[in-house]
Amino acid sequence: MDFEAARVKMVDNQIRTTDVTSHSVLSAFLTVPREAFVPEKAKVLAYIDNDVEICPGRFLMEASPLAKLLQLAAITKEDTVLEVGCGTGYTSALLSLTAGSVVALESDAALAEQAKANLSGYANVSVVAGDLAKGHTAGAPYDLIFVNGSVEEVPASLLGQLAEGGRLVTVEGYGNAARAKVFVSERGAVSENVFFNASVKPLPGFAKLREFVF
Repeated sequence: MDFEAARVKMVDNQIRTTDVTSHSVLSAFLTVPREAFVPEKAKVLAYIDNDVEICPGRFLMEASPLAKLLQLAAITKEDTVLEVGCGTGYTSALLSLTAGSVVALESDAALAEQAKANLSGYANVSVVAGDLAKGHTAGAPYDLIFVNGSVEEVPASLLGQLAEGGRLVTVEGYGNAARAKVFVSERGAVSENVFFNASVKPLPGFAKLREFVF
């Protein structure tokens, strides 16, 4: 399979057609070999217009919504980024080309080890293992927190790790009703803005706590 040609087709047919115009985002998708971040048996599926399963219950996000979210993040080379749920490291690699430094957080120990191996050539990325909802306080504060999957709600523990003026990009909600949001921390308060609907696979550990009703 000609992966380089498939990568160009992915960008032209899946990403550019969904209003992604950011040069840095498009360049990153053209540069990073998506096939290097999926299991061997799934390499031929790396560039399909869909999510790709990387282990039971975890997925490499479909290219179009991922690109739209990264464009929404408005990443610069001055940004310190926390990626929540790095999986095998594909989005981490994309972020490494657009941000200053990246902390890639993963709760699954096996995935974290895969990510470390996959990202060995990306000098500005460090992979850490830990609870996704708790973030990584050792590297805080962050200019950007990118949540790599959908969540039912964003925990205060993550929002509290934003720098002044920092933003958190996520998809909140599940299924077709889920919406891409940007949370911004300014002067001790957090505001949120809704941008577009986006149905992406959920990350584990972000369900709301259910209140017990007598």
